[in-house]
Amino acid sequence: MNEALISLAAAAVAFVGTHFALSHPLRAPIVGAVGTGAFLGIYSLVALATFGWMVLAFRAAPPADLPGTGEIGWIFATVLTLPALLLFLGSLWKNPALPDPRATETAQREPAGVFAVTRHPMMWGFALWAIAHIALWWSVRTLIVAGAVLFLALVGAHMQDRKKRVLMGEAWAGWQAKTRYWPRWSALPRAGAILWLAATALWLLLTWSHIGAAGIPAGLWRWL
Repeated sequence: MNEALISLAAAAVAFVGTHFALSHPLRAPIVGAVGTGAFLGIYSLVALATFGWMVLAFRAAPPADLPGTGEIGWIFATVLTLPALLLFLGSLWKNPALPDPRATETAQREPAGVFAVTRHPMMWGFALWAIAHIALWWSVRTLIVAGAVLFLALVGAHMQDRKKRVLMGEAWAGWQAKTRYWPRWSALPRAGAILWLAATALWLLLTWSHIGAAGIPAGLWRWL
């Protein structure tokens, strides 16, 4: 295997592994030893270092060493990335899973918008992005990164449920009872017209920027 791909695989394992370790078994002892503020600094530095390693190894790896799935794959990826962005954007507002002093209060409300789809819209947004890139079957380096993101998103969401039950108690248990881990895709249209418009506009912008960033037209721009 190409040395850059070995380095990329190691970086992906380090990125995912340290994220899980610091978010779960190591969080409490480190917070107890150095405090929450210092822990967040350590967490951020480790995440930045492993992510930077992954970026550098990705750039050094072969860019297009798989046959690809052709136009069918591009259509599938194009369709999938719009709801991925919708879920991500919707997750940034009134999400009890995010670190927020009002999280307990937020968890008391009835799920609406993207939370009517899943209680983990951010994680599923990342998962859909990863699935879209895996479906293209474009390069081994893309499969490694997308596979790591997919694993981190879906396993991380499950582990987040366990952590939040400990941290938030009955508030999270109540939120969990009202929401779903596995998405209810039929609820996507109820995310709201404003969110759909914002997601579509950003989707067009990001897929257009893909031309300059990766040298490959993506989204609707591939056929325009």
